[in-house]
Amino acid sequence: MLKRRISLATAAAGAALVAVTLTGCGSNAQPIQVNLAASEVLAQAAQKTAEVTSYTVDAVVNVTGSQDDSGKVQGRMLYQSKPQLAVDLTLDTVDMGQRALPGGVRAVLQGDTVYVKVEALKELVGATKPWIKVSLSDMGGSDQVKQTLDQIQQFDLANVTKMVTTSQDVKSVGTETVDGTDATHYSGTFPTDVAVKQLPADEQEQARRGLAELKDVKFDVWVGSDGLPRKLALNGKEQGTTLDATLFFKGFNEPVTIEAPPADQVGEMPKGTTN
Repeated sequence: MLKRRISLATAAAGAALVAVTLTGCGSNAQPIQVNLAASEVLAQAAQKTAEVTSYTVDAVVNVTGSQDDSGKVQGRMLYQSKPQLAVDLTLDTVDMGQRALPGGVRAVLQGDTVYVKVEALKELVGATKPWIKVSLSDMGGSDQVKQTLDQIQQFDLANVTKMVTTSQDVKSVGTETVDGTDATHYSGTFPTDVAVKQLPADEQEQARRGLAELKDVKFDVWVGSDGLPRKLALNGKEQGTTLDATLFFKGFNEPVTIEAPPADQVGEMPKGTTN
């Protein structure tokens, strides 16, 4: 269910990303100090991201495995939490499990209403307008709309940052520039079973599906001097399935413009397509 904060935990590609506290570990004094420092940075980053009211994210997620499990999702999203929750998501590429969406997906969420633009909806549900309006209080729309809502859940800054904080082997590996911003690069792994439990209860099952059979995920995160993540890369492999995801974050707390599509381009979900 989408609530006040969008739970962006994934369905389409398995980029569900996870949560909260970190403890350092090491075999002697030097590694322990390094790991604790890295842990504290990530814990503070998780705290700071919870206070962010707007941002932009660009992401690409690749999953390789069997034909039914392989695919790619690529796109960008604008997010704001004030004065009301709003999201503008554009997925240029949606190709999962041999099911591609020609023309991609566009979704705009404002408050309790989501507007979805998917070319395939015209054929699947007989839509007569470019956009379809769906109330979040009525989540029984077509499978295609449900999948679109799931795909919206990929890009959540707060949940992404939370995930990496369950690592017990994170360490600083240097400084680099990300999109013109100096950032410290941290690397480590996190156990997915522990990480998923840090998410809100109603998001955990979806996150487990997204992470598939991955037991441990390697991550690299680049944190700016303001304590906010600028880039996150995830990689995991288990039983022939590989997850590779990269997300770039920017525009923290900057004004964003998210508008509903023109009324004359919006239709309701055709009757007979809800369950």
